[in-house]
Amino acid sequence: MKKIIALLMAGLMTATAFAGCGGSGNKTESKAEDTTAAVATNSASEDDWTYLQNKGSMTIGITYFEPMNYKGADGKLTGFETEFAEAVCAQLGLTANFQEIEWDSKELELSSKAIDCIWNGLTITDERKANMDITVPYMENKQVMVCKKENVEKFSTAEGVANASVVAEAGSAGEDVAKGDAFFANAQFESVESQATALLEVKAGTADIAVIDYVMSIGTLRDGSDYADLAVVESQAFAPEQYGIALRKNSGDTLTKVNEAIQAVADSGKLAEIAEKYNLTDLLLVKPAA
Repeated sequence: MKKIIALLMAGLMTATAFAGCGGSGNKTESKAEDTTAAVATNSASEDDWTYLQNKGSMTIGITYFEPMNYKGADGKLTGFETEFAEAVCAQLGLTANFQEIEWDSKELELSSKAIDCIWNGLTITDERKANMDITVPYMENKQVMVCKKENVEKFSTAEGVANASVVAEAGSAGEDVAKGDAFFANAQFESVESQATALLEVKAGTADIAVIDYVMSIGTLRDGSDYADLAVVESQAFAPEQYGIALRKNSGDTLTKVNEAIQAVADSGKLAEIAEKYNLTDLLLVKPAA
């Protein structure tokens, strides 16, 4: 009888122990859920401008290409977009932090808050305006073909481009042109990771044509540069476009404040000064207020 009672007691204690563990786990799980919910609520309630102010900085998504963002002879980041962004951020009371990104993943980087804006020769399109907040246009641009100098005349017609190997940056306006414009209907297209890579492919002879931003051609195809043997096919240009700065969708005050800061930098004469330094004066769209 004593053994039976002992066994019954042991079973009761075991059941109680399991019940205790189960109860503890549920409470912990509940607390974790509450914490997650609180974090989500705080994140949702904190508007984008407050988020940037609390950080004290703006993380700017870029790729490297001249004359917009590139490493100078001293190894430091420089370029039109670099100096423009620094001037606008100073106006906003924020520090400009630059983060290299994969251009094809730019919208994901922005929405996940890995970066706070895309400021790197971003073409304004209706699709992008639907997915992101985009500032006033500040510069005009177009897409051009770059090839070896000796091939400029050959590639000035669609017939000459037939069967040519064409490259452009994945997710770029250049890719849209190379894949969608009838001029390239009979060419062989391949996307690459950046505009700089596209130019390197042409220089190395592994591609015939790179479709890139006109502003990039201004910065790279100059006498004495590494690409002095390349040239723009001047007789052809595609997709006239305008550049803007992309912010997260529904950024509220951030969009307003960045637009105001852009105008303030223009009014001070700083924007024109930066543009002149990089030979981009004729492409500027933002002028000092009258």
